[in-house]
Amino acid sequence: MLSGFKQFILRGNVVDMAVGVVIGAAFGGVVKALTDDLLMPFIAAIVGKPDFSAIHFTINGSAFPVGLFINALVAFVLVAAAVYFFVVTPVNALIARMRKDPAPADPTTKKCPECLSEIPIDARRCAHCSQPVMGKAA
Repeated sequence: MLSGFKQFILRGNVVDMAVGVVIGAAFGGVVKALTDDLLMPFIAAIVGKPDFSAIHFTINGSAFPVGLFINALVAFVLVAAAVYFFVVTPVNALIARMRKDPAPADPTTKKCPECLSEIPIDARRCAHCSQPVMGKAA
């Protein structure tokens, strides 16, 4: 019974997923600190403290704190922007820089020196003008 549990826990996918969750939680803390400690004070310095928590309305005695939703929406947009501009864009640029273009394929055709038609690279005579063609390069 414990050997089956041990196999399940040590299976590669479970361990990889656990590592991903832990790294994701730590990264979430970094992104939250970036938005709370850098972006929000910067925005507050420009336009004032963005606090919408006082916005609400009441219907039949039930309060709808719309401002809290707006605060959460602003925080989400800031986190998404921070992740995109400070993580996704630089990682994509790094991957694009590291990616090597594939080597160009060897040519399969060449030009006939007489009529300038495309002919197979191994052809000894042009199919269009019957001119003899020497070697692989024309």
